[in-house]
Amino acid sequence: MNAVPLPPHPKLEKYYTHDAARPGFVDEMFDHGAQSYEWVCRIMSLGTGSMYRRQALINGGLASGMRLLDVATGTGLVLRPAGEVCGETRLTIGLDPNAGMLSECRKQSSAPLVQARGEALPFPDGYFDMVSTGYGLRHVGDLNTLFREYYRVVKPGGRILVLELTQPSTALGRTLNRLFLGMLIPYIARAWRGRAAGLMMNYFWETIETCVPPDTILGAMREAGFPDAARTVSGGILSEYRAVRPL
Repeated sequence: MNAVPLPPHPKLEKYYTHDAARPGFVDEMFDHGAQSYEWVCRIMSLGTGSMYRRQALINGGLASGMRLLDVATGTGLVLRPAGEVCGETRLTIGLDPNAGMLSECRKQSSAPLVQARGEALPFPDGYFDMVSTGYGLRHVGDLNTLFREYYRVVKPGGRILVLELTQPSTALGRTLNRLFLGMLIPYIARAWRGRAAGLMMNYFWETIETCVPPDTILGAMREAGFPDAARTVSGGILSEYRAVRPL
């Protein structure tokens, strides 16, 4: 397996000067922006996000009685519908490195929460039926390590679902994406929720704009042991990466 680190995007010197400073910057940013995160996500998804995430989990193979780990759970936007589908909140666990986001998550979910990073999951081998990540892939340090950990903690026959925002394939689509996600959403966030929310959404956009291409993400998943890793796209920008650990 590939031991060379694979960051999801290049160093963004506008926000931090060296790679070792990235986790601290991201943690501080989300601590300050946590209370605004769900509000901004509702605006960004035009109110359709909850329904979309629930259906994506079902399409990804989640069913009643399954045990799920939601990595980079944030405020619980994927965790909550996962609990509904699984049938019991105790079957779902949310994991995130950021205390502020987990604090917001606890206000709306009774599921167990763990403060840790996806690259070092504190769970035994083969413990989960599914591992999910919703729009957090761009905030980890190494995709290779992350997917190796997903492979380790999901049982044989278990499933992986990664939701992510990616750039459209056409020039017009990329221009519209920049206008909406790169300019309008940060402006709205800053105007209505303050500087911390604006910074969070500026950074959000820049990680989308500079993220490694989908084929690189699929390659890292396959290298980690998921040979059937595949991607589907909705609306030109909503990517769903799915994979099954072989039996």
